[in-house]
Amino acid sequence: MIIQLQPDITDSQKEKLISKVNESGYKTTEVKTQLGDYIIGIGKNEFDIRRIGQMDGIQDIHIVSDEYKLVSKKWKAKPTSVDLGDGVFIKDGEMAIITGPCSIESEDQIRKVVNHCVENGITMMRGGVFKPRTSPYAFRGMGIDGLKLWHSIASEAGVKIVTEVMQTSQIDEMYPYVDIYQVGARNSQNFNLLDELGKVDKAVMIKRGISGTIEELLQSAEYVFSGGNEKLILCERGIRTYERASRNTLDLNAIPILKAKSHLPVIVDPSHGIGIRAYVPQMALAGVMAGADGIIYESHEVPEKAYSDGQQTLDFAQSARLAAWIREIFAKRKTFELL
Repeated sequence: MIIQLQPDITDSQKEKLISKVNESGYKTTEVKTQLGDYIIGIGKNEFDIRRIGQMDGIQDIHIVSDEYKLVSKKWKAKPTSVDLGDGVFIKDGEMAIITGPCSIESEDQIRKVVNHCVENGITMMRGGVFKPRTSPYAFRGMGIDGLKLWHSIASEAGVKIVTEVMQTSQIDEMYPYVDIYQVGARNSQNFNLLDELGKVDKAVMIKRGISGTIEELLQSAEYVFSGGNEKLILCERGIRTYERASRNTLDLNAIPILKAKSHLPVIVDPSHGIGIRAYVPQMALAGVMAGADGIIYESHEVPEKAYSDGQQTLDFAQSARLAAWIREIFAKRKTFELL
């Protein structure tokens, strides 16, 4: 069960409540986030919530059968809105567009991508400064100095930064320069990292694991939420299957399922999902129609010269067209939703 506490609950009221829940055979865990205080009760006994529903200090109480409690839609029907500041949101009812290169390469590249974003009304830029690469000899990013440079340019232009954090030691040094911490597919079950991101008051976008299930993605988000951070975004980026014609298999089924199971916003990454530049726009638009709250894709001035993932990266002209198409298709989707 999830018990949402009143903001002004007293210590005495909380102790009585926890004692009552424990007496009913439930193990309790207290969770305090930026937005609220909760008591999570885990147990299998039959339980009538009316027994405690009228106790002092309770704002709301729900029985949630899902293993993932706090990210479940069974207790929070209203979709979560992630506020990045300056009027930039990722939320249900709007379409977030995030673009940028796989890797941050140079000051000149940063300026060109930021300008591309501004020219096309895109307020969020993706890019990697710490790059997990399959080969140890591949370019592995500009590191924290690259992030500081990127932040100085992007913030001046009003563009938010989405970048990957790979280990717990990077969280604090990245904090002043990042708007969304991205947890990559390889780290989606790095529970030490997820625990620490739960202590941070910045948005976290969790990508689905390379062979991860929908349930595992939701459990990963539960780690961050239960650690104290409600600013969460889920990302479908394709999973590894036996199919070799594309880089991954973009699971469009996951989008409506995640939207039905969780109150968190859902982003689709068609670049990693299919891995073939010519097909990225189609998969992006399919993601929009499937119900996504945003699209994150890769762009570069000259993809053929990109340090990494050029084969799945759009050039600026292709990116500008796709951004316009995303908005057009989203507007049509909203019309369908009203029928």
